[in-house]
Amino acid sequence: MSEHRRKPPPPQGGGRAAARRGQSGSSSGRRAAPRGATGSPSDAYGFGGDDHQYGGRAEARRAAQRNTGGRRRGADDTGPGGRRGGPGGPAGPGRGRGRAGEPAKRRFIDYPRAGKWGWRRWTPSWRLVSGLFIGFVGSLVALFGISYAMVTIPSENDAAKSQNNVYYWGNGKQMVATGTGVNRQNITIEQIPDAMEWAVISAENKSFYQDSGVDPMGIARAVVNMARGGQTQGGSTITQQYVKNTYLSQEQSVSRKFKEMFISIKVGTQIKKPQILQGYLNTSYYGRGAYGIQAAAQTYFGKNANKLNPSECAFLAALLKGPTYYDPAGNPDLDKAASAQANRKRSQARWSWILGEMHKDKRITDAEYQTAISHYPKPQGRKANKGMTGQISYLADTAKKYVLAHSNITEAQFDRGGYQIYTTFDKAKVNALTAAVKKIQKSRLDPAKRDLDKYVQFGAASVVPKDGAIVALYGGDGYENGHFTNNADTSGVPVGSTWKPFVLAAAMEYGTYRTDGAPVSPMSKYNGDDHLKVKRPDGTFQLNKDGSTFFQNNESNHRWGYITLRKAMEQSINTPFVQLGVDVGMTHVRDVAQKAGILKGSMVTDLNPSFAIGTSTPSAIRMADAYATFAGSGKQVDPYSVVSVKHDGQPEPGFHKPTVTQAMDANVANNVTDTLENVIQNGTGQNAKALGRTAAGKTGTTDSNKSAWFVGYTQQLSTSVAMFRENPKDHKLLSMNGTAGVPSIHGGDIPTSVWTEYMKVALKGKNDPGFPEAEKIGEIADEPGAPTPTPTPTVTQPSETPTESPSPTPSDTPSPESPSPTDTCHFFNCDNTGGVDTGGTDGGVTGSPTPTDSTGNGANGGNTRGNGNGGGLFGGPTG
Repeated sequence: MSEHRRKPPPPQGGGRAAARRGQSGSSSGRRAAPRGATGSPSDAYGFGGDDHQYGGRAEARRAAQRNTGGRRRGADDTGPGGRRGGPGGPAGPGRGRGRAGEPAKRRFIDYPRAGKWGWRRWTPSWRLVSGLFIGFVGSLVALFGISYAMVTIPSENDAAKSQNNVYYWGNGKQMVATGTGVNRQNITIEQIPDAMEWAVISAENKSFYQDSGVDPMGIARAVVNMARGGQTQGGSTITQQYVKNTYLSQEQSVSRKFKEMFISIKVGTQIKKPQILQGYLNTSYYGRGAYGIQAAAQTYFGKNANKLNPSECAFLAALLKGPTYYDPAGNPDLDKAASAQANRKRSQARWSWILGEMHKDKRITDAEYQTAISHYPKPQGRKANKGMTGQISYLADTAKKYVLAHSNITEAQFDRGGYQIYTTFDKAKVNALTAAVKKIQKSRLDPAKRDLDKYVQFGAASVVPKDGAIVALYGGDGYENGHFTNNADTSGVPVGSTWKPFVLAAAMEYGTYRTDGAPVSPMSKYNGDDHLKVKRPDGTFQLNKDGSTFFQNNESNHRWGYITLRKAMEQSINTPFVQLGVDVGMTHVRDVAQKAGILKGSMVTDLNPSFAIGTSTPSAIRMADAYATFAGSGKQVDPYSVVSVKHDGQPEPGFHKPTVTQAMDANVANNVTDTLENVIQNGTGQNAKALGRTAAGKTGTTDSNKSAWFVGYTQQLSTSVAMFRENPKDHKLLSMNGTAGVPSIHGGDIPTSVWTEYMKVALKGKNDPGFPEAEKIGEIADEPGAPTPTPTPTVTQPSETPTESPSPTPSDTPSPESPSPTDTCHFFNCDNTGGVDTGGTDGGVTGSPTPTDSTGNGANGGNTRGNGNGGGLFGGPTG
């Protein structure tokens, strides 16, 4: 309370002056207390207390103005007696030394500054400035720490993982790099020469093994320049370039630069430097479509990366500066400034500088430097359409199918690339086979002059007996010429009389229904006349679907009478083998063919009599492999085209040589070979005698000469050649009658000539081991009706010569064709061709299924090719 003592109120009356006098007189020499200090109603305006005294009225007035905003008080501001109340309300200060109100609560951030006026009010204090700075720095540190903790090293994007698949020849040299990915093959750091590593480090990032993986100044320059709208700046470390190549999109933005920085830091702390360098060299672009050091080494120098010398390493390191301007071949199409002359000058200058830096950094010795700097490396020139041209496309196609069939690798995985496929293909033999086809084509066919020479195609394959390795194939004119079907590795072309050896083998293996399973000798006699009825085992005649009698025709109406099976094979006569097939049982014929290597899916399902003379459609690869079984004395190995597969240098499981099996008795196979030797020496395959060494083989020709084959072998090599015409619109087979300017094409003509030309080159320098001698086999089981007594034959005696006129040979004028049956059909829409393998399984893609045991004679029943007028679809194969 105020120390002023109040006096009793003055007496009533006396006027205002008296009141004043009385009031003033009551003071003991001090000023009156401010209103509100006594607790009277006038205190409602808050003046009072001794906590805030004022030195005088002027000061009190100024304080009141501050608290009230300078307004004059209204009438309601007066206290008792009409005096104005003090400013500030109940808590405001009075004029005297009354008690002040509670002070205002201080703010956390005092800005604008309280108690300051003018410019001082808006000037932050040093405490505020330092606090904000510390907070900002702390926030940055916290943000950096959180970002570093949250960022992860992502998986490589699809572009970084997309690589080519690289195929290698049988000798280990690269054949082609191809696929849906870029031209790139990853290799390990151990496969990269030290000189290549140090060339890059000396040229681009000398502190690579010491730095943290980032260049802050380089990033700052890049960010500033990008913010100004300029181009990005260089100066990135190898780690940053690796991150950019591998993990991030290639967009030029500030956000990408910061992301690159954080990932680079983490990569630098979690991945060892050699692996970072390996990744950088594997993902960098070297020009000419080559990504990675391995692709670059092959593209520029035709060698693997581990064979590069220091000079070549410096050359490739120079390309990393920008292949458009450092490839000495030039890139004028991209930039006129990138001429060959200008590029070579730039390349040579940087190459020399890099070698100097390597030498200065003591990464190469004085001697190595002098050797390297003395000769600027001479890279290969650009190659147009490199890769999938000619036969390479078919070789790669065959190998790819083999890989997919013999591993758990999916096609999607394979097409993403990164696989190294080591094949069995022999480059010299592939070239020889291609040359043989082209030579005969050029000499015999002229599509410009003869329409019948158009659309003629070839397919061929060559397989090693007792091994199964496919060393050569011919698939067609090449992808670059619009021919995408691999003629060597697809079904669709009937094999004709080349099927007859399987019938003979089945007769020697299983016998006939008349011999109770005892082997049948090749010297057994069957009726070779044309237009014969075929007897079932029950003595009835084979019927057509309409119930009419089935007749089997030969190509000519020559009357052969009863001749040995050996002679029938020599002259490729149909009627004996159709009847033999029925006697043996077509299921046995099928089983023998299957065990020899023919895929079941390529054989017709309706085992009618014509099955014995080649209505099935195996590929050229499978025919070569099946005949290799005869060459190998009954040892069968599924054909294969791939030796091993690696992914990023690591072997893939599942690739090994197929198992050798004894598909048939050795003497059965040897007797087949002996019979087929006679075909070349005295029969339809005499054109093959030009090979000049022991060989065996069989010709095949189908109805209307729609296809012609020759399959032949020595002990070292088995090769098949197919020739056919195909309508490019509907892919149906067309007759080759009149093709090459001759009445008809036979297997002993053009196909045998191609075979001979190829085998001469393929076997050049090889010895002539001949074949194992065939021992006498089986009993003579003549067809009922054959003349008796039957002379005792020996398998080594020359082929018997009939008393009739000499048999026709390919050089003779062919005999008139058999009458055309009225019940004919096109190959691709015959209702009794059965299931046809639609391709892709030859070349060892799937193993030969184990044949089902069969004891019956599958030829029984009525479905046949042909009608009462004879023939059937393949009524005229002559081989």
